[in-house]
Amino acid sequence: MHRLILMRHAKTERVPASGTDRDRALLERGHADAALMARVLAERGLRPDLALVSTATRTRQTWDDMHDAFGDVEVRLEPTLYNAPSDIIRRLVQSAEEQAGCLLVLAHNPGIHLLAVEYLVESAASPSVLDKMSGGFPTGACAIFEVDVAGRCAYDGFLTPKAFGGGADE
Repeated sequence: MHRLILMRHAKTERVPASGTDRDRALLERGHADAALMARVLAERGLRPDLALVSTATRTRQTWDDMHDAFGDVEVRLEPTLYNAPSDIIRRLVQSAEEQAGCLLVLAHNPGIHLLAVEYLVESAASPSVLDKMSGGFPTGACAIFEVDVAGRCAYDGFLTPKAFGGGADE
């Protein structure tokens, strides 16, 4: 793997009709932001070979709105990504290292945000980058890392829908 994209699902409803968190669906803005972020990533040449996607409704819908921008991508629905802590997400990333040149992990906060911060700390990222990431990980946001041959992640960008005319950061 030479590139890793950690992404949070797009904007969702607060309470689903079922009352179950796993069933929360994207709002109209979420659908638009997911498609926007896919276009932004694709325009930058950030097309995943493999996408690990949480089985929650909101993450599956986010991926459904994104996949057309990327072309042929292997997708794995991963039940363990649902509200996973950073250590679980990290293990899934490590297990996929040999399977993709560019890996996208589409999951939830706080785990996705915490893992991004952990990678920043491990790579001795600058204080300004750490400060930017510590400000939160809004819906639809992507943290991008270059991965060296030893599997170390170095910060390569943080993209939010708001920066490209999409929904508000939160």
